[in-house]
Parts: sequence; C-alpha cells; structure tokens
Amino acid sequence: METERVTEFPMTHLDRRPRKRPRLGWDVAPQTPKAQIGIFCGQEIGNVSSFAPSAALSEHSSSLFSKGVARNGSPPWREDDKDGHYMFELGDDLTSRYKVHSKMGEGTFGRVLECWDRERKEMVAIKIVRGIKKYREAAMIEIDVLQQLGKHDKGGNRCVQLRNWFDYRNHICIVFEKLGPSLYDFLRKNNYRTFPIDHVREIGRQLLECVAFMHDLHLIHTDLKPENVLLVSPDYVKVPDYKGSSRSPKDSSYYKRVPKSSAIKVIDFGSTTYERADQNYIVSTRHYRAPEVILGLGWSYPCDVWSVGCILVELCSGEALFQTHENLEHLAMMERVLGPLPQHMLKRLDRHAEKYVRRGRLDWPEGAASRESVRAVSKLLRLQNLVMQHVDHSGGDFIHLLQGLLRYDPLERLTAREALRHPFFSRDNLRR
Repeated sequence: METERVTEFPMTHLDRRPRKRPRLGWDVAPQTPKAQIGIFCGQEIGNVSSFAPSAALSEHSSSLFSKGVARNGSPPWREDDKDGHYMFELGDDLTSRYKVHSKMGEGTFGRVLECWDRERKEMVAIKIVRGIKKYREAAMIEIDVLQQLGKHDKGGNRCVQLRNWFDYRNHICIVFEKLGPSLYDFLRKNNYRTFPIDHVREIGRQLLECVAFMHDLHLIHTDLKPENVLLVSPDYVKVPDYKGSSRSPKDSSYYKRVPKSSAIKVIDFGSTTYERADQNYIVSTRHYRAPEVILGLGWSYPCDVWSVGCILVELCSGEALFQTHENLEHLAMMERVLGPLPQHMLKRLDRHAEKYVRRGRLDWPEGAASRESVRAVSKLLRLQNLVMQHVDHSGGDFIHLLQGLLRYDPLERLTAREALRHPFFSRDNLRR
C-alpha cells in the first residue's frame, strides 16, 4: 500500500460538493459573552510578553522602531485589516518565542497560523483572534474552558491541549498543540468517500468519551461538527476503492485515503457553556442542530449528542445528513429520515416556531419555500436505508445506535455515557 502524508490545509478550491454555507475548520459562531475582559498590556503571560496597543505606542513609535523593525525583534507595526484580522508575513516573529511558518486556516473568529515554538522546539497552531471586543471576550471564555478541561483531562487525550495564551497587539493569541486535518477536510480531500466502519466506530467512541467528559464537568460544547474534530495525525494510506472497482488501478480515483490512525481530538470551545435552566437561544451549526433548538423548546446536554449522531452519519455516508439552510425544510428533512415529530413537542413551540406547524402537524409541503425544496426533501432516504448503502457489517448495531442518538425528544435521547455502552462499541464488533 502507498503511504502519504497530508500537508496541505485547507484547499477550498478542491471542494466539488455544492454547499449552502462555508465550512471552516476553526470557525466559531459569533457570541457576546457576559464576561468582562480587560486588556493585559505589557505583562508577562505564560512566560510570553504581551504587547497590546496603547496610545503610548504611536507617541513613541520613533523610539520603539528603527528602520521599520522593532528593537525587540518583533515585526513592524501593521494595521489590522478591515475585519480586525491580524496582518502578518511568513517568517515574522510573534513575540520572541514564536516564528510564523505558514497559515493554516481562517474563520469568523480569527486566523490560525502554524508557528515554530523556540522554547519547546516544536510546531504549534496559534489562533489569533480578531481585535474586536466581542471576539476578544469570547476568546477569554474559551481559554477559561480549555484550562478547566486541561485540569481534569490529565492525559490530554480527549480535547485539544492549550499550550499557552497571550495578548499581542490587541489580539488574543491561543497556542495549541498542532494536530492533523479535521474530519471534514479529510472527507473533502478524499472526494467525500466514506470512512471505513471500523474507523467510524473508533472515532464515535472517542467523540462520545469527550462529550461524556465535558458533560460530567457540566459543560456543553454546543458546536460539534466534523470541522471541530481533528485527526491527531495527518498520515494516511491509499487503498483500492472497491466500490469503484470498474475504474482502472492506473486511475488515481481508483484509490481512496484511509487515516493511518483514527485518534481524534475535539477543538473550538468558543461556544461552550455551562448548563443552565434558561438556555433557549440558537446554538450549533445548522447541519448539526437538534430539533429542540429549532423549535425553541430549550436545550441542554442532549443537543451535543444529536450533533454526534449527525457526524457519524456523515462519516459513514460522505454527506451531511441534513443539507439545508432553512428551519421548516430542516424539520421536514428530519421527518423524512427519522419519521414524524412527536405531538407533545409540536404543542410546546415557542412563538417564533409556531409558523412551522399547522393543525397539529408540520406545515409541509404546503409551507415549502419552493418546489426545489420539496424535491430536495423527497430525495432523502430513511435512516436505515441510508446506512445500509454504505455499511457492510455491524449495520444493525450502528443503525440502532444512531436511532438512540437521534431521538427527537431530548429526554429520551441516549446520553453520551449510555451510548458508550451500546453493542456497536462492544469487543465482538471490534474483532470483526
């Protein structure tokens, strides 16, 4: 078998699948947390000096810079772009400790740079948050969550590890261990070919262990999706794609990529929240959003479990389960795949969701926005049929697990701990 190493990230021009929303590996939904965060100007944080801007900088720029280079070795001061993103050049120093090697990605929240850590002698990923108040505040909340997780996750095997953080020129910089590509990027670069069921099983087990770990700490991630689950290693092997066996082995599309290791870690805790009683605002990226969130019924830990179910279907099929951008169509897709929504949930809608129901049932297809929307829903398969198209063994156990993860009523949905005890993860299945 041919062995290769993935180095490119991301290559959005290779995305051949039409999407109705951007897919960004380090994207975080904008939020305005209640925490009040100050600017740590010029203080030592994690052994790295912070260089937040101040009025004094412009007043004394002539003493700080000589021929366009700062005396302490930092790059010349550059204005942020119009969106508040940090401007950089490859080879720049990011404080005296880090050297910019490459750009890894960009999202709503900021930019992620691959940097060389001179102190630890390793490559790291540094998330440089936009220099805007609400993003700085959300970043501080993410740091607090990461520190809490790190305190309890001694082995660092569940969630991405926080190496360090500092405040540099009005940008919160969060230093992470460098990991491999996200599950979504791996799918995309693999032309949306499915993961082997044994990899789906192992990834699902680790994902549920991370969710259970967070829930035990009274934390809800709220934005689980393939972009926020990273393979630890970028290495993969190429194997024949037997489902496309009509192609010649000389054809590069005859082969598909399989990760050499199924080890994963969860990232992006900018939307993570502690469990509270009044949580009814919108959370989760659309494709992975639970029905109780759409219907305005309030949400808690089960919304993460629903997202895990959607992720596992996507790994098994190569496509997002609910590809939509509109609430009524989304609910209609759920009914097409999973059966009718329970009456007791439809009767408890909040005022914003009442328009989706008429005479005790979902207003579909009468309320559809277009004929194209009706056709898109009608093309969907029932969950069992969808899974059996792609799974050669363990199909029955996998379908039963998914049905538990994707129960409409959050009170009846499996918890992460319950799901881990499911036969799909049993030793018998692992030996097959």
